[in-house]
Amino acid sequence: MTIDNLIPHIEALIFASEKPLTSLEITELLNNAFGFMEEKISLDQVEAGVEGIREKYNAEFYAFELRQSGGGWQFLTKKDYHKTIAQLNGDKFLKRLSAAAMETLAIIAYKQPVTKGEIEAIRGVSSDYAVQKLLEKELIIITGRNEKLPGHPLVYCTSKNFMDYFGINSAEDLPRIKEVLAEQLVEPTIMKEVQEEGEATLPPADDSETPLALVVNEGGELIENNGNPEEENQHG
Repeated sequence: MTIDNLIPHIEALIFASEKPLTSLEITELLNNAFGFMEEKISLDQVEAGVEGIREKYNAEFYAFELRQSGGGWQFLTKKDYHKTIAQLNGDKFLKRLSAAAMETLAIIAYKQPVTKGEIEAIRGVSSDYAVQKLLEKELIIITGRNEKLPGHPLVYCTSKNFMDYFGINSAEDLPRIKEVLAEQLVEPTIMKEVQEEGEATLPPADDSETPLALVVNEGGELIENNGNPEEENQHG
């Protein structure tokens, strides 16, 4: 079967699927559909067909495009039309994550797999409410327990819905912290009162009055600063 003949079938599969489809999944589905053919459809043929579809819908004439998001290929509305389609779903579509939920989600995304205790150690506040909300929105999932820690706490990771929500294909597509901060002056972040209802401020681990400070090292990693934040700025 030629690529031109394959393209409509690939389009139909991606359009009808309730979840993103990988090129391998498309190949298997096509071979099942055309099992009577002596020559099997190859992965290379499917990838060539997908590329042809992607180029086709990149034209300004179309309001949607083919993108690799959420772990596979799917048709998504182009950004220029997001405000228009928001009218279909009202406040539910436009509702954004709270600052506390976004902060918690960012920690999970960059530190996964991570326990709630580890999240709270970084945030400096109880994260029960934020974690529960993220679970309800299916942006994070429980992947097991950390058998090495006392009490074997639950371990959290981002979900496929998370990748779909932010339009990325894998956690590897997340920008490095140093890329986000670019060349801006980085100062330690002092954790203050909680902004989300139901979350209480946690005391410092050593019961001192020194608040938890976070800094970004030269490698772009988020780390705790146990020293004096002012001194860190003077020497960092």
